[in-house]
Amino acid sequence: GRRPGEIRLVQCKMGLFSHADGSAMLEQGNTKIMASVYGPREAKLKAHALHDRASVTCQFSITSFATSERKKVSKGDRRIKERETALQKIYQQSILTNLYPRSQISIFVQVTQSDGGDFAAAINACTLALIDAGIPMQDFVTACTVGLLDGKPVLDINYTETLGSGPKLTVAVVPSKKGEILFMDMKNKVPLQHLEAFTNAAIDGCVQVYENLKRMVKGHAHSLLAAR
Repeated sequence: GRRPGEIRLVQCKMGLFSHADGSAMLEQGNTKIMASVYGPREAKLKAHALHDRASVTCQFSITSFATSERKKVSKGDRRIKERETALQKIYQQSILTNLYPRSQISIFVQVTQSDGGDFAAAINACTLALIDAGIPMQDFVTACTVGLLDGKPVLDINYTETLGSGPKLTVAVVPSKKGEILFMDMKNKVPLQHLEAFTNAAIDGCVQVYENLKRMVKGHAHSLLAAR
């Protein structure tokens, strides 16, 4: 097993789909995510054609075989809509949208295997897909979910670790900007005396993810250069 202050093993592949401008598959422990990015392209709908920046659209889904329950999650599900809105806000802040006025950047992300920390892993996969698409961002955006078990923060919790009634915090940050927080979502109340340590632990998890992703992106770039 891993220590409470360690994230699960992170693995990824980039540039998987030739039909997308950018794509990535990310595994965080046994959680698996596929992400693809299209754009920047000319906005199809007038509502998406913003005169001073690109619009960002996000579609989040969970396959029916992602969990052992094999239940279908509909597109209209409230939690799905909340995650799509959160992704849109995160990447509207981090993508340099002002470089692409009147265009659209579309992000599609799918959970293909769910074992806890799904949304944090989805954010990490989207970041990789955007990098693969060559879309300029402020920097990497990484995310981590932390739980409180026996009064101690546990990073990057898996499904079994999420089953308890304790608090769970998902945070997305720009680690290179001293952990600037772009998103925060708390499930269940955390005792006030634990809040600071809890938040700091989540940011530390994001930094660990960042170090992993940065190394993998460098490896991917080297393999592309070597293939030329």
